[in-house]
Amino acid sequence: MKAITSIAVAAALIGSAAAVSAAPAPAVKPTVVLVHGAFADSSSWDGVAAKLQADGYSVIAAANPLRSVKGDAEVVSSVVKGIKGPVVLVGHSYGGAVISTAAQGNANVKSLVYVAAFAPEAGENAIELSGRFPGSTLGGALAAPVALPDGGKDLYIDQSKFHQQFAADVPKAKAQLMAVGQRPIAESALKEAAGAPAWKNVPSYFVYGTADKNIPAAALKFMAQRAQSRKTVEVAGASHVVMTSHPAEVAKLIEQAATAQN
Repeated sequence: MKAITSIAVAAALIGSAAAVSAAPAPAVKPTVVLVHGAFADSSSWDGVAAKLQADGYSVIAAANPLRSVKGDAEVVSSVVKGIKGPVVLVGHSYGGAVISTAAQGNANVKSLVYVAAFAPEAGENAIELSGRFPGSTLGGALAAPVALPDGGKDLYIDQSKFHQQFAADVPKAKAQLMAVGQRPIAESALKEAAGAPAWKNVPSYFVYGTADKNIPAAALKFMAQRAQSRKTVEVAGASHVVMTSHPAEVAKLIEQAATAQN
C-alpha cells in the first residue's frame, strides 16, 4: 500500500512539474528609449521616466547630439543595439526624425512613439515640414545664431521668449530653468533631408498638444495620419513640451505601444 501511495505521489509531482514547465514564460517588458529634441535635454523626460519606472519598465534617456539626422541616428542606434530584448523608441520634436532613421536595421524595435515630433518622409526636412502648415512662431523666437568653427551655426531659443514659445503650459520658474539648460541644434540638422523612414514598417503612435507653437498641430496631425498611427492622442492646450507638462498622458501612450500585440 505504501509503495502504491509513493508511486501516486511521485506521479503527481511529475505532473505538477510538467504543468509548470509547460506554462508560458512571462512576457518581457520592452525597454523604453527616450530621445529628446532640439532646445531640450534628457531631463525633459523626467516625469515620463518616473511613471514608466513605477510601472516596471527599464528606461534609457539617450543623449541626442543634435548635430545631424544621420549622425544622431547612428548614436541612438548604437544604444538600441546594446539592449537585449524588445525596445520602444520614443522621440520628441526633432528626435522624431532621429528615431525614424535609428530604428532601421534594428529588429528589436517593436514600436515608435512620436511626441510632438517630426515623422518625415524620405527627402523631407524639419524646417520644410514645420512651415508646410501655418502656426509656427519658432523663427521669430530664435536668438542670434552662434557661429561654429566649422562654418556652421548653432540655434537657440531666446531665453526671454522660451516660456511662451516652447513651454507655455509649464510653470514659469521651471520654464526659465529649461531655457538656461536648453541644448542648441545645428542649423544644418534642421535642413538635412531624411532617409527612408522606419514608420513605414514599424507600428507608430503619436501624441501632441493642440497649442504647439514650434510644430503646428495641423502638421503633427498630417504626419500621424500619413504614418497610419495606431493611436493618436491630442492633448488640448498643451505646448510643444507635452511630455513635460502632461507626463501621465505621454507615459500611458508609451505603455500602450509597449503592450500592443503587433
